[in-house]
Order: sequence, then C-alpha cells, then structure tokens
Amino acid sequence: MGDEHARLRISDADREAAAQQLNTAMSEGRITLAELEDRLGIVYAAKTFAELEPPLADLPGAAVVPPQGAVAVPAREQVHLSTEMGSIKRTGDWPVPARLRLTTTMGSIHLDFTEARSLPRQIDVDVSTGMGSITLVLPPGATADVDAVKTSWGTVKTKVPHVPTQGGPHLTFTGSAGMGTLTIRYARKGMKDWFGA
Repeated sequence: MGDEHARLRISDADREAAAQQLNTAMSEGRITLAELEDRLGIVYAAKTFAELEPPLADLPGAAVVPPQGAVAVPAREQVHLSTEMGSIKRTGDWPVPARLRLTTTMGSIHLDFTEARSLPRQIDVDVSTGMGSITLVLPPGATADVDAVKTSWGTVKTKVPHVPTQGGPHLTFTGSAGMGTLTIRYARKGMKDWFGA
C-alpha cells in the first residue's frame, strides 16, 4: 500500500469489512477466538488504512480497499453517533433525523424516541456494534425491520412489529451486530402504568 493511501482516514464501512475478514478467518480455523478479540480491538480503534493493515497482514486477501459508490446524504438529514468505550444517550424531545448512523466499539448507545415530537415517517438506521450495545426505545405504534442486519457473534433482539403500520414511524436497519447487541423495544411500563398511581 502506498504511503499516500496508508495515511488516508478509514470509514466505519472499512472497519466492518476488516472485521468480517477476521470473523471469516476464525470460522476457517486460521485464528483463534482470543486472536479474533485482540484483532477486532485493533480494527475498531484504527483511524487510518496503515493502522488497519497489521491485524490482517497474515490473512488471505488482506488488502483493504476503500468502498466505492457510496451515496452521500445531506448532513441535515443524517446524524452519526459514535463512541469507543463510552456511552451516548438521547432522551426527551430531541431532533430525530431521517437517517442515523450508530457506531460503537465497546461502549453503549441508548436512544429513546418516546418523547421526540418530530419523527420522520421513515427512519433509516445503519448500525455497527463492535463488542458494544445499541438500544432503541420506540414510541407506541412504531415498527422496525432488522432483516438486513448481519451478525457474527452478536445478537439482534426486537420486540416491536416488523411490518409498517399507520400508527407510527417505521425504522429500517442495516449494518452489523458484530460481537455486540442490538435491541429494539417499546418503553417498559413503570409502577404508575401498572397500578394507576
């Protein structure tokens, strides 16, 4: 890889492509689970192509190529929330965009839509959990399609209907659960809801 290309910043898609190579290598018996965890930590912390090379160097097809043909979405319509080992939380009445990109390495992202007054009818959500967790709490009537989310050792849990309705926004998920957890649910009932207090 040339010096100029090696210095280029990588995208979340580049990290996910590298993580997929590592998961494939483990499934083929080329690396152990412990090696996978160590290398994934390097991949999700990498910022340039040069930093992404070492954990892949001894594997077939190690060259990392920037993805082509990505369609840019205007900044006002897309929000990217990213954390490595920390936590991100959104509650109350917050501006929900038509497109969300959620990325965590080993941290957590918790988004509560229940009090947001302005919700797009269609929300596209691209996720990358790494070894962390992403939780979305939806308002009554909201629906979510998670069929396009890939999992390696991760878990995708949804407790809301899959098919769009007229009652609320519909969220379409893409991306990867990696070794983490993606959870989509409605708000849990509190004491007042159960006992009418």
